[in-house]
Amino acid sequence: MIPINMPILGGEEEENVLKVLRSGNLTGRVSEGGMVAEFEKLFSKFLGTKYAVAVSSGTAALHASLLALGVGPGDEVIVPSFTFSATCNVVLHVGARPVFVDIDLDTYTMNPNEVKKALTSKTKAIIPVHLYGHPADMKPIKEAAEEEGIYVIEDAAQAHGAEYSGVKVGGIGHLGCFSFYPTKIITTGEGGMVVTNDDELAERVRMIRNQGEKGNYETILLGHNWRLPETNAAIGVAQMKKIDEFLAKRRRNAAYLTELLGSINGLVLPFEKGAVRHAWNTYTVRLENRRLKRDDVVSLIRKLGVGATVYYPVPVHQTPLYKERGYSNVLLPNTELASKTVFSLPVHPSMTKEDVEAVALAVKRSLDALAPSP
Repeated sequence: MIPINMPILGGEEEENVLKVLRSGNLTGRVSEGGMVAEFEKLFSKFLGTKYAVAVSSGTAALHASLLALGVGPGDEVIVPSFTFSATCNVVLHVGARPVFVDIDLDTYTMNPNEVKKALTSKTKAIIPVHLYGHPADMKPIKEAAEEEGIYVIEDAAQAHGAEYSGVKVGGIGHLGCFSFYPTKIITTGEGGMVVTNDDELAERVRMIRNQGEKGNYETILLGHNWRLPETNAAIGVAQMKKIDEFLAKRRRNAAYLTELLGSINGLVLPFEKGAVRHAWNTYTVRLENRRLKRDDVVSLIRKLGVGATVYYPVPVHQTPLYKERGYSNVLLPNTELASKTVFSLPVHPSMTKEDVEAVALAVKRSLDALAPSP
């Protein structure tokens, strides 16, 4: 089976972890020196941001960002529904109200026109998601936010190295959030990062990840234990030295898969819309042929040895948690269409040219086998 994604780990990661284990310094109350500090330094340099603050997960990064901005009860936060639930759940965790907006079907990211319609006097923040590695359309989103004095938190969990108008995502809004889960561009096993160019916000996130302390036992804010262990950061330091190579291979594999699948009618392929650079966390396609059932196609592709995967088959606003909270009647037609018709294919760096060809062949055979009779 060619998996949808897989971590690529080697001797460098092993040696870094062993260094930490031998040192006995497995974690710290603050990141002064050590692997966490080195990981933060490498990541901020890669993105071109002033600060990077390592935390225990991508969800923690989002949650800490909302807390750092003072988002709370009575506030509204605009989010997409076609995303992982963490993007929206953190809004509930701080006592605010998620406001769902529809997506652009070309990119599966937040539609800026829908964002503008959703703005109210209660809107405190917007969380665009750079889904599958394609950047959201940040210029109009940021302009709308600036006009109203609203914060922008980028959910870049799947988009390490993606670019919008020549700027790496994560560094465009007030705060940017990344995940290092094993299916992401790089991994630390579990882990996340908050990036920003704002001195005060960086300091607030640092305190929030460490129980709100500015120094030992000097509690300033209500925080959490969201520190990233040194062992995880050790893996991240080694991964950062490979990230450019990882991205280049993903890009190469995606281009070849587009070439191989380009002649298939009724299959909408991903592309880079506007002045962007896709990170290709996954290669996500959409079935336009309504006579084919997406889940049947995916099942057959998997039987042929390719780990095709459906992400977000149920939009967040239609999950039981959100239905119970009154979101049943929210109408998001593009979101609902995507949830029923898209599926993702692997293009990760471990794949060979022959692997990419096997993916394309499995897709073609599955579509041919399931095509309805004329």
